[in-house]
Amino acid sequence: MRIARFSDNGTPKYGVVDGPELAVLSGHPLVDGYETSGERVAIKEVKLLSPTLPSKIVCIGMNYSAHAKEIGQDVPDEPLMFFKPNTAVIGPGDQIQLPHQSQKVELEIELAVVIGKLTKNVSVAEAAEHVWGYTVGNDVTARDLQFSDLQWARSKGFDTFCPIGPWIETEFDAEDQVIESRVNGEVRQKATLADMNFKPLELVSYVSENVTLLPGDVIVTGSPAGISKIDSGDVIECEIEGVGTLINPVA
Repeated sequence: MRIARFSDNGTPKYGVVDGPELAVLSGHPLVDGYETSGERVAIKEVKLLSPTLPSKIVCIGMNYSAHAKEIGQDVPDEPLMFFKPNTAVIGPGDQIQLPHQSQKVELEIELAVVIGKLTKNVSVAEAAEHVWGYTVGNDVTARDLQFSDLQWARSKGFDTFCPIGPWIETEFDAEDQVIESRVNGEVRQKATLADMNFKPLELVSYVSENVTLLPGDVIVTGSPAGISKIDSGDVIECEIEGVGTLINPVA
């Protein structure tokens, strides 16, 4: 099942993706379940929003060995956690705004895990019960600031630096699906989810041992190699097989 969040004349609503249409839900699916209102709308006629409004975005660094190598970092022995603020979140079609403080902003496509209920100290075996679903994330990064600052908060946390979407796929099992980013139609990153050093459910368990996760929170699971600079006027496509394609222009 694919769950989209969209704007209906300025009012956020949720709907189940059914071909080119959305079957509108009566309320928030994590609170009110999947009861539909009877209304249906065409996807092309509404504005899709980020499918979740997380209290926090937990990011995992260097989870693909080839990516760690290309930025000159060692592969960590355990997951490397950092955070993005929820003010960085934007949805499909929203503009990624390049900050004047950076001369080298890069894209990083990542599989994003969306948490479905309060999650603390869960085992790997229990983790799937706490996952609402999966979506596509883009860990936009000011690369020059990442290496000039002592911490990564600024380089990763600018407004618009966390596009998420286009919807949440609730029946996805991360195995060896293709993960690919494109800039103006040109492939920049391409790998499979099997290349991750730490798998999604392992990450849910690990993060929960360190940070309490709330419903709607997001874990972005790391980026494959091929990161590249983005410029104003570019169109970024981030696609994960079996989940969907997240498209954002750059301004």
